[in-house]
Amino acid sequence: MPTERFIFTPRGSFSLDRSIRFLEGFTPLSPDDGGGGGGGGGARHILRVAFCVEGDWRPVAISARQDDRGRVRVTATGDADPRRVRSAVERMLSLDVDASPLLAAVAADGVARGLVEELDGLRPVCFASAYEAAAWAVISQRIQMRQAARIRRRMCDELGTIHVDVSGEALAAFPGPQRLLEATSIPGLPAFKVARLQAIAQAALDGKLDAATLRAAGPEAALAELQALPGIGPFGAELVLVRGAGEPDHFARSERRLHAAIAEAYDVEPENVDALEEIASGWSPFRSWIGFLFRARASMVAAA
Repeated sequence: MPTERFIFTPRGSFSLDRSIRFLEGFTPLSPDDGGGGGGGGGARHILRVAFCVEGDWRPVAISARQDDRGRVRVTATGDADPRRVRSAVERMLSLDVDASPLLAAVAADGVARGLVEELDGLRPVCFASAYEAAAWAVISQRIQMRQAARIRRRMCDELGTIHVDVSGEALAAFPGPQRLLEATSIPGLPAFKVARLQAIAQAALDGKLDAATLRAAGPEAALAELQALPGIGPFGAELVLVRGAGEPDHFARSERRLHAAIAEAYDVEPENVDALEEIASGWSPFRSWIGFLFRARASMVAAA
């Protein structure tokens, strides 16, 4: 199996270890529930994950570690286009954004500044593609997150590609769009969700879920296009844009848990979304990032 190696030099603060720790508690992609995340034991500081690469949809397995100079070294196995693999990894780890101005951008906001300092180096961790994020939005609708994660993992094991990374570890990639189109049924999902997933798969093959295109369109246009897809409402569209396409500067108006975390920090009513959005306007061009940190912090407090 072909092997490619990449080196990323983060612009601004970045901690791969904090990304791995976040993934361990992120239900869709945690090692126990979603088929991704970091290794155990002595491999804690290595990120291992398999995915189908956006665009050509061939599977690849990656191992990533951060060296003493802060550089992220990635080894990828698979015959996907190396340029697409590199782009996908950059987006997944938010290494495609220059974080150098982050602290200065929130310097006037003591709450946001304190959050950035507390979680120094943690950047948004994204799905491997907007397609995977959209599929998760459909799978997880109206069921508990852990139940949805078990279904997703079963899809990886039974419909996806079992891929072996450079260390010899078997990793299961979420099934690519063509494989979903071939599925007549998916255990745990009703027929209407299967139909919606297949519509998502076709949209991916048609280029309607290309991350770069969605980001270039701007949030308003991208969200409108995403909500035209079956099973994708306002919440799902924002999930796809922010955690699939990796848009760094969007305030999610549909995410109630985020609203609750911000409202508590700023002593604002969580139902007053306009007031929350006004607060978030001061975080530009990193509104998605600060929102991610609020969610991550809330999850840490809940787990403590």
